[in-house]
Amino acid sequence: MPSTKLSKRYASRVRILKALAHPTRLCLVEELAAGERCVCELTDRIGDDISTVSKHLALLREAGVLASERRGQQIFYRLRVPCVLDIFGCVEDVLTREGEGVSSCKVAS
Repeated sequence: MPSTKLSKRYASRVRILKALAHPTRLCLVEELAAGERCVCELTDRIGDDISTVSKHLALLREAGVLASERRGQQIFYRLRVPCVLDIFGCVEDVLTREGEGVSSCKVAS
Protein backbone atom coordinates (compact mmCIF):
# COMPACT_ATOMS: atom_id res chain seq x y z
CA MET A 1 0.00 0.00 0.00
CA PRO A 2 1.34 3.48 -0.90
CA SER A 3 2.39 5.90 1.82
CA THR A 4 -0.10 8.52 2.99
CA LYS A 5 1.73 11.24 1.08
CA LEU A 6 1.68 9.13 -2.09
CA SER A 7 -1.97 8.21 -1.56
CA LYS A 8 -2.91 11.90 -1.33
CA ARG A 9 -1.03 12.59 -4.56
CA TYR A 10 -2.89 9.80 -6.37
CA ALA A 11 -6.20 10.95 -4.91
CA SER A 12 -5.54 14.45 -6.25
CA ARG A 13 -4.82 13.06 -9.70
CA VAL A 14 -7.95 10.94 -9.62
CA ARG A 15 -10.06 13.99 -8.70
CA ILE A 16 -8.83 15.81 -11.80
CA LEU A 17 -9.26 12.79 -14.09
CA LYS A 18 -12.78 12.18 -12.77
CA ALA A 19 -13.65 15.82 -13.44
CA LEU A 20 -12.61 15.31 -17.07
CA ALA A 21 -14.36 11.94 -17.37
CA HIS A 22 -17.59 13.10 -18.99
CA PRO A 23 -18.27 13.92 -22.66
CA THR A 24 -19.84 17.30 -21.89
CA ARG A 25 -16.95 18.33 -19.64
CA LEU A 26 -14.40 17.26 -22.26
CA CYS A 27 -16.30 19.32 -24.80
CA LEU A 28 -16.31 22.34 -22.47
CA VAL A 29 -12.55 22.08 -21.99
CA GLU A 30 -12.08 21.83 -25.74
CA GLU A 31 -14.30 24.90 -26.26
CA LEU A 32 -12.31 26.86 -23.67
CA ALA A 33 -9.08 26.01 -25.46
CA ALA A 34 -10.06 28.76 -27.91
CA GLY A 35 -10.23 31.27 -25.07
CA GLU A 36 -12.37 32.60 -22.27
CA ARG A 37 -16.14 32.31 -22.62
CA CYS A 38 -19.19 33.21 -20.57
CA VAL A 39 -21.64 30.55 -19.41
CA CYS A 40 -24.24 31.78 -21.91
CA GLU A 41 -21.86 31.21 -24.85
CA LEU A 42 -20.93 27.77 -23.60
CA THR A 43 -24.58 26.87 -23.09
CA ASP A 44 -25.34 27.82 -26.70
CA ARG A 45 -22.34 25.85 -28.00
CA ILE A 46 -23.00 22.73 -25.93
CA GLY A 47 -26.76 22.70 -26.45
CA ASP A 48 -27.70 21.83 -22.85
CA ASP A 49 -29.65 23.99 -20.41
CA ILE A 50 -27.74 26.56 -18.38
CA SER A 51 -28.09 24.71 -15.05
CA THR A 52 -26.54 21.53 -16.49
CA VAL A 53 -23.66 23.42 -18.10
CA SER A 54 -23.12 25.42 -14.89
CA LYS A 55 -22.88 22.21 -12.84
CA HIS A 56 -20.29 20.76 -15.23
CA LEU A 57 -18.30 24.01 -15.13
CA ALA A 58 -18.42 24.11 -11.32
CA LEU A 59 -17.07 20.57 -11.11
CA LEU A 60 -14.19 21.44 -13.45
CA ARG A 61 -13.48 24.61 -11.47
CA GLU A 62 -13.49 22.74 -8.14
CA ALA A 63 -11.00 20.24 -9.60
CA GLY A 64 -8.67 23.10 -10.54
CA VAL A 65 -9.05 22.71 -14.30
CA LEU A 66 -10.92 25.99 -14.83
CA ALA A 67 -10.84 29.48 -13.36
CA SER A 68 -13.86 31.76 -13.30
CA GLU A 69 -14.54 35.46 -12.95
CA ARG A 70 -17.84 37.23 -12.37
CA ARG A 71 -18.43 40.36 -14.43
CA GLY A 72 -21.75 41.91 -13.61
CA GLN A 73 -24.41 39.26 -14.12
CA GLN A 74 -22.19 36.94 -16.17
CA ILE A 75 -19.54 34.42 -15.18
CA PHE A 76 -16.61 33.88 -17.53
CA TYR A 77 -14.54 30.71 -17.56
CA ARG A 78 -11.05 29.99 -18.84
CA LEU A 79 -8.61 27.11 -18.64
CA ARG A 80 -6.57 27.49 -15.48
CA VAL A 81 -3.80 25.29 -16.87
CA PRO A 82 -3.87 25.02 -20.67
CA CYS A 83 -1.54 21.99 -20.49
CA VAL A 84 -4.65 19.97 -19.57
CA LEU A 85 -5.20 19.84 -23.33
CA ASP A 86 -2.13 17.61 -23.59
CA ILE A 87 -4.30 14.83 -22.18
CA PHE A 88 -6.46 15.03 -25.32
CA GLY A 89 -3.47 14.40 -27.57
CA CYS A 90 -2.42 11.42 -25.51
CA VAL A 91 -5.93 9.95 -25.57
CA GLU A 92 -6.14 10.48 -29.34
CA ASP A 93 -2.81 8.65 -29.75
CA VAL A 94 -4.14 5.68 -27.79
CA LEU A 95 -7.37 5.63 -29.82
CA THR A 96 -5.49 5.89 -33.11
CA ARG A 97 -3.27 2.97 -32.18
CA GLU A 98 -6.36 0.98 -31.27
CA GLY A 99 -7.97 1.93 -34.58
CA GLU A 100 -10.70 3.98 -32.94
CA GLY A 101 -9.85 7.52 -34.08
CA VAL A 102 -12.42 10.04 -32.89
CA SER A 103 -13.43 13.31 -34.49
CA SER A 104 -13.29 16.47 -32.44
CA CYS A 105 -16.10 17.67 -30.21
CA LYS A 106 -19.42 18.09 -31.98
CA VAL A 107 -21.49 20.87 -30.55
CA ALA A 108 -24.86 22.31 -31.40
CA SER A 109 -24.80 24.85 -34.24
